[in-house]
Amino acid sequence: MKRLAFLSIASVLATGSAAAECVRGAYTSGKGDFLAVSTPAEGTTGQARYLFVDGRRGAIGSADALVDCAGESVNVREADGRTASWKRLPLRETPTTFSSAATKLTGLLIEPAASNDARPPLVVMVHGSERRAAIGGVYSYVMAAQGIATFVYDKRGTGESDGEYTQNFELLADDAAAALVEGRRLAAGRFGRSGYFGGSQGGWVAPLAATRSPADFVTVGFGLVASPIDEDREQMLGEAAEAKLDEAAVASIKRLSKATARIVSSHFTGGFEELERLRRDVAGQPWVEKIQGEYSGDMLRMSDADLRRVGRARFDNLELIWDYDAVAVLKRLKSPLLWVLAEKDREAPIEETRAILRKQIAAGRPIDAYVFPDTDHGMMEFTTNADGSRTITRVTEGYLRLLADWIKRDLHPPYGRGHALN
Repeated sequence: MKRLAFLSIASVLATGSAAAECVRGAYTSGKGDFLAVSTPAEGTTGQARYLFVDGRRGAIGSADALVDCAGESVNVREADGRTASWKRLPLRETPTTFSSAATKLTGLLIEPAASNDARPPLVVMVHGSERRAAIGGVYSYVMAAQGIATFVYDKRGTGESDGEYTQNFELLADDAAAALVEGRRLAAGRFGRSGYFGGSQGGWVAPLAATRSPADFVTVGFGLVASPIDEDREQMLGEAAEAKLDEAAVASIKRLSKATARIVSSHFTGGFEELERLRRDVAGQPWVEKIQGEYSGDMLRMSDADLRRVGRARFDNLELIWDYDAVAVLKRLKSPLLWVLAEKDREAPIEETRAILRKQIAAGRPIDAYVFPDTDHGMMEFTTNADGSRTITRVTEGYLRLLADWIKRDLHPPYGRGHALN
């Protein structure tokens, strides 16, 4: 999935005039409202960011920011225009390093210093496909603010972790399983149930990890029960539907998916001939220049010679398991599972995943599934522009509360406009 993320470390924010220091962490109004602040990694540029539990988000220092830093507190502009001071929540933070597949990974355990639950649940945050450090990001602090012990770690090849960046689900699942072992070790005697949260590509990794390191639960946001090949095909079919392409074009797009699937499944050792025949057959058709998918659109627009020469280096350099069998993993999974879908997800279209989840639920699998309407990848609400593009506005209300409440086994609906899959 086209590459998501979390952030890192405290810095001074400068925005024209001197600004107060931003301290990463969780903050509370004292009335049951929470927000998280992340700051740019040391030695990097960027703005501190904030995320409210209700999904409002932004960059601190921007013209429309709702939050300003004030050291150990933040100033929040409320709906009535008044400014309120929110205090930083006391959290216990324990840095660590641990080993997975002979590679040193860097992690951080974040525990609520005060909680209604003497032994709160522990969740390991499993990354999507982002290349940025996970430690210090807003999502881990939003979970901790809601009374959940949270273990976050830098994916191999990112942040302070060693190793080479990869998207090999098998290796990443080993890393996640090792992270759960380490999180449990650090929090020994201070947590109850433990498991995983995986967002986006983490929806492939977290369930697989739970088949290797026993987990009490798995939660997935905006992920797929489908293969990367399926994802590419569904993206293109969604683009075709939005563009109102005719049946002949849709048939050609399905043929394109089959042709590129042969190539990627062979890791670019064969299957080029069918794609070259398709190129000749559809040459000059307007949709050829517009269709994208994850990779098929670019492959179609490359020459046969160039695809043979550099295709593997460009498309197959991250050890992706193209025909990954996510359904087989679900069938092996014994842990209760929460799966949350973004109804209008362009990056990870939900049609196939929704159908599979319904089938698994009907078969008696311990799965809860929710859908949030009018949301795109990342559970983001959006506005649609005149050219059909989307402008992201916020994380949809209710999503972050649903994750935390389900993990705590303490549901309090409604969750915004989200509803159970039916």
